[in-house]
Amino acid sequence: MRNLTDVELAQLLDKDIFRQISRVADDLRVECYVVGGYVRDLFLERPSNDIDVVVVGSGIQVAEALKQQLGRKAHLSVFRNFGTAQVKCGGMEVEFVGARKESYSHDSRKPHVEDGTLEDDQNRRDFTINALAICLNGDRFGELVDPFDGLYDMEDKLIRTPLDPDITFSDDPLRMLRCVRFATQLGFFIDDETFDALGRNAERIKIISGERIMEELNKIIAAPTPSRGFVELHRSGLLPIILPELVALDVVETRNGRKHKNNFYHTLEVLDNVALHSDNLWLRWAALLHDIGKPKSKRWDPLQGWTFHNHNFLGAKMVPTIFRRLKLPMDNKMKYVQKMVDLHMRPIVIADQEVTDSAVRRLLNDAGDDIDDLMQLCEADITSKNQVRKQQFLDNFATVRVKLQDLKERDYKRLLQPCIDGNEIMELFHLPPSREVGTLKQTLKDAVLDNKVPNEREPLMQLLLQTAREMGIVVS
Repeated sequence: MRNLTDVELAQLLDKDIFRQISRVADDLRVECYVVGGYVRDLFLERPSNDIDVVVVGSGIQVAEALKQQLGRKAHLSVFRNFGTAQVKCGGMEVEFVGARKESYSHDSRKPHVEDGTLEDDQNRRDFTINALAICLNGDRFGELVDPFDGLYDMEDKLIRTPLDPDITFSDDPLRMLRCVRFATQLGFFIDDETFDALGRNAERIKIISGERIMEELNKIIAAPTPSRGFVELHRSGLLPIILPELVALDVVETRNGRKHKNNFYHTLEVLDNVALHSDNLWLRWAALLHDIGKPKSKRWDPLQGWTFHNHNFLGAKMVPTIFRRLKLPMDNKMKYVQKMVDLHMRPIVIADQEVTDSAVRRLLNDAGDDIDDLMQLCEADITSKNQVRKQQFLDNFATVRVKLQDLKERDYKRLLQPCIDGNEIMELFHLPPSREVGTLKQTLKDAVLDNKVPNEREPLMQLLLQTAREMGIVVS
């Protein structure tokens, strides 16, 4: 963070768009301030093109006058029901709103809005670091208004509400998720009083729509170190309401002196490992959910200890339910996450044994074009504290990668898909779509994957005819 004087702020705002707004506001004789995230990010030296402007008067009137001044190069959108307007110009978006004060009913996060002063508008802001305002009027251009010491909180890396946090969070429970999200994105800490209010008001999150919760969760997952957000969500009592399947991982059982690892914190370590190397939001979601089936699959075996057999399969079945509840997309993104969860044990099993060509062929066949993402997830999943064991896995993974690369370079789709397909099988034996056709197809596929026969028509046809006879299918 950098300390900026009013003169320095005026220099940073010495851009055509702000000078234009300043002239319009002075012509209309209204107070005008740039507020919120744009101001915060000036001090934190973060890029931002979204500008919020508060007008003590009509924000729509200022926006309309600005559009008239900018001419055809600007686009104006007016939302009279909300008392707001937006001007887009030169890659920047400026949102105008009249200063207002708000009051809430207990069963809704939609406020009753009245015209207000700048002080009223700053009072309704969610956090002190978002309540900063810089005047745009000519005689006070660049003057900072910071009634809640937001600058000090930025220096201390602190998230704190301007007013009573219980009222702030109860009025609009979405602010609780925003609190955790800002702390995660910025690497800040949540003020003790503010954090305690998260726990007291956690149940209020139930009135928030799945879409809004999903937006905030995605921003937390997309942060540089997303585990910070999920630890805070868990500690505050919000996570059991939003994603109870993840909280169920935070259990460690001991029997006969043997205990399993804490799969909640293991999951967060895997998520952070993926985040170090990939911005792919859906691969990060796969990391978050990769062990979600472990509580349902956990068993005690006197010989093996704790086991989690088929947790990948059970977890994959849980993914659609979680996506549907959180209003996440139920399209190929969900299917991608489901596939990653289902397959995440396969490379690890291969790397724990002799790395055979057959196993790598099958892995590549099942993962398809997502094989590199799957390998990245699986390497992130190696969190063993036993450095010798961990290095052994990583060395074997390197062998798997070499074999995968060799297969891909030799056109794996041609190598792995039998040149005799289901349609030809049905035509050859006069069969309708049936279990027999599926069995014959799988026999050919297994033979190709295990490299028992070359993927060529003549040897595959011989195998097909032999298998058909063994199954009692009449060969004409």
